[in-house]
Amino acid sequence: MPRRAAAHTGRRASVLAALAVTALTATGTPAAAAPAAQPPAPPADGRHAMNQAFVRAAGKFDVPRDLLAAVGYGETHLDGHTGRPSQANGYGVMHLASNPANRTLEKAADITGEPVSRLRRDTAANILGGAAVLRSYADRLGLDGDERDDIDAWYPAVAQYSGTTGRTAARYADTVYAFLAQGFAATVPGGERISVAARPVDPVKGTLSATAGRAPITPYPSALWVPADSHNFTVGRTATIDKVIIHVTQGSYAGSIKWFQDPTAEVSAHYVVRSSDGQITQTVRDSDTAYHAKQANASALGIEHEGYIDDPSWFTDTMYRASAALTRALCDKYGIPKDRAHIIGHSEAPGTDHTDPGRYWDWNRYMGFVEGDSSSGSGNSTGDSSSGSGNSTGDSSSGSSGSGNSTGGSSSGSGGSSSDGLGFASYTLLQSGASGAQVTAVQQLLNTQGYAAGAADGNFGAATLSAVKAYQTTRGLPAGGIVGPKTWTALLSAGSTPTLRRGDSGADVKRLQRSLTAALGTTVDAVGTFGPVTATAVRTYQTRQGLAVTGIVSSKTWAALHAGR
Repeated sequence: MPRRAAAHTGRRASVLAALAVTALTATGTPAAAAPAAQPPAPPADGRHAMNQAFVRAAGKFDVPRDLLAAVGYGETHLDGHTGRPSQANGYGVMHLASNPANRTLEKAADITGEPVSRLRRDTAANILGGAAVLRSYADRLGLDGDERDDIDAWYPAVAQYSGTTGRTAARYADTVYAFLAQGFAATVPGGERISVAARPVDPVKGTLSATAGRAPITPYPSALWVPADSHNFTVGRTATIDKVIIHVTQGSYAGSIKWFQDPTAEVSAHYVVRSSDGQITQTVRDSDTAYHAKQANASALGIEHEGYIDDPSWFTDTMYRASAALTRALCDKYGIPKDRAHIIGHSEAPGTDHTDPGRYWDWNRYMGFVEGDSSSGSGNSTGDSSSGSGNSTGDSSSGSSGSGNSTGGSSSGSGGSSSDGLGFASYTLLQSGASGAQVTAVQQLLNTQGYAAGAADGNFGAATLSAVKAYQTTRGLPAGGIVGPKTWTALLSAGSTPTLRRGDSGADVKRLQRSLTAALGTTVDAVGTFGPVTATAVRTYQTRQGLAVTGIVSSKTWAALHAGR
């Protein structure tokens, strides 16, 4: 990857410091970017149409192709939804928006000369428009040709593309760079596969920071706090809270939070949950009435989930678990029964004309998590917990139906973890500025393995960032300082390599179960007994890694885990 030239570093630092805030708050249409010469058109090939569109748009506007694809993936999972608008009136793969606070659709039309109608529906034109808008922001920030070749230099431009400002914009850009650091692959409508390879990232953030205070007066203290505009909710309530309503945003996480901050929106929810890692932001206090379900507003708490109802790829295991932990906490706080009469979809609310969360929302799985079953759901590739919780060779922990299970852990923000602070039902993406129990776990693991992460205080600061990068470099992982599945897997599996098989128990089995949870993205309860669930998870992992599928953990399986595979 091209790196920034030393001669540009000082100048760009001063540019970013001066322009980051003003660029993020500007809403007018910029002067047209001066694009690079358009490359020759590739051969027409419908099988590769979107890949070709990304290459052509990146070449024309001198935007890194992978950055452009990562922005689109973060906005829509690269699904243009046949030109239908999002909740924030955004269109196409690149979510070109047309609302009072964000007019990237009109900007794209001005720069490219493409009619708005085509930008809305034609994928190639939409991607071209997204590249044009990103380039215009880069020009406004003063990035020259060498700097545009450096993918890390685009962070403030990506933040501006979100249509948001401040911490919300920074969290949006952090998510895009997390996709770049971890890599991704998506199969888009029509069957074409779009991929971005993992790479080290070290974005130049300038004055932007995603650090945010915790939400006030909440039963869920790990939620971030970004208040909705006062026009979009009513202070106080006229009825007792007696239900939780599940919504789908029909848009991105950051875009939905921003929409709730727009005084013209007249819509809000109490919480928003991110798809990729289950991060939760509260936008309206529980004690106030959010505008999310018409007749039910006065008595309901609303939880929005990032995604689109017609695309199940948004409904990740991590999202289900994080949201269910939140719902469980709210039910416990307000005495709401944990059943489908009181935890309902938007489509089930009285007087509604909405259809979310839609047919792809797995209610059985979700309610299982709400009720405290950490292994719920037919989509769990590692299998369900064995039926006998007292079976010494099984995987289920005693009392698995209770929300206080100390061995199963919880998703980010649920507040529950194992007694040694290392076991969680899922391991979330962590980066500089993050805080909480999972940051403490990373710090403990790094310090134990000889990497000085500083005090295990749960705050992802400079010492922790330096230790993460050093660890990643040593292990041959993408050294961007972001703790994702690969780094989690390597950290959690570190240690000796004993042969383990069904019937074994002890600390090494618990270490194996945690590392499999990180590697597979589905929960293998870290109870320390090697039962059928763990055996299934081992075989699944061995299949994915091209290892001999024995269900027995020997040196080769440990080596793959140690490498973060």
